[in-house]
Amino acid sequence: MGSFSDYLEDELLDHVLKVGAFTQPTHLYIALSTADPTDDGSGLAEPSGGSYARKICDDWDAAASRATANTNAVTFTKATGDWGTLTHFAVFDAITGGNMIGHGALSASKSISSGDTASFAAGALAVSVNAGKMSNYLANALLDHVFINTEYTVPTNIYVALATVTITDSDTGTTITEPSGGSYARETQNSYDAASGGATENTGAIDFTEATASWGTITDVCLVDAASEGNMLLYAALDTSKAIGDGDTAHFDDGALDITLA
Repeated sequence: MGSFSDYLEDELLDHVLKVGAFTQPTHLYIALSTADPTDDGSGLAEPSGGSYARKICDDWDAAASRATANTNAVTFTKATGDWGTLTHFAVFDAITGGNMIGHGALSASKSISSGDTASFAAGALAVSVNAGKMSNYLANALLDHVFINTEYTVPTNIYVALATVTITDSDTGTTITEPSGGSYARETQNSYDAASGGATENTGAIDFTEATASWGTITDVCLVDAASEGNMLLYAALDTSKAIGDGDTAHFDDGALDITLA
């Protein structure tokens, strides 16, 4: 299964967290490589000459179970020279140059010589989002956004929610177990650092309303797109669980919410 590039990880974090918009690509192109492109694209080794050119691929399946794949077969121009032994593919937003969106290893290396035609069957180019830290909802929504299906609209506000039960990928803004009563409410947090290296964190401290009764023991924290219910976006377990009692104030320091895509 393919992986997101470093470029895309930063763009998506900034998009979701309201730092900067990531516009859907106009077109996507498949590139072939004789080496692992790696997440930063530095290892990309495309064939040179022999009528090689990236191939447009704008039709991708609607994301499900945190994955998508090409809807139709992708067929390259017949080689008029040796393209070498292909080991990897990559997805770009331009026919030459541009930004690498993602990459992956071929299921089997393939030597392409003059007269050969490289092709991928429908569904052969699979890209997925690893389990953990991101909800199924957001994983599917971002795949659809990147691969030119349904556009992901950034929430008007992002809220920090606390949970007393472990959060999972399948949770929503309705199914997470939050404190009840005691003046508990989700806290708005719309400021995050510009992503770098696939990581970002909250800009400025986050202070919840003082508890007027016990909130229980907080084990997890997440970001949601509504003040109540809504969609759960990103989540993590606290480094140390924390009991919040009457008169306590839940607090996160500037930079305490580390968010990483990997």
